[in-house]
Amino acid sequence: MPNFEKYTWLFMRFSGAVLIFLVLGHLFIMLMWQDGVYRIDFNYVAERWSSPYWQIWDLALLWLAELHGANGLRTIIGDYTRSDRSRFWLMTLLAFSVIFTLALGSYVLLSFDPNIS
Repeated sequence: MPNFEKYTWLFMRFSGAVLIFLVLGHLFIMLMWQDGVYRIDFNYVAERWSSPYWQIWDLALLWLAELHGANGLRTIIGDYTRSDRSRFWLMTLLAFSVIFTLALGSYVLLSFDPNIS
């Protein structure tokens, strides 16, 4: 793909800017708002994830953080692995771990049932 590295570089800058907003908002709400971490329990999470707004917020945070980190690790693997064989296996392991984490995290977030008791 032509200009692939250019687009990944741009993705890192834009996703980083959005992640600052998402992470700081998440930390403020979870750690400082009302009673902070003392109010976080199953009922709080169930109430929070019943709102599509918070589902989208947490899903965006999950996807952007995972892809941002994976892109950075892809660059590190490309820079510091010497053999093509090692690079291939590390990239394959990275791809599988990213797919697994995104699939599992998205599944948990989107299929969460607050009435499991």
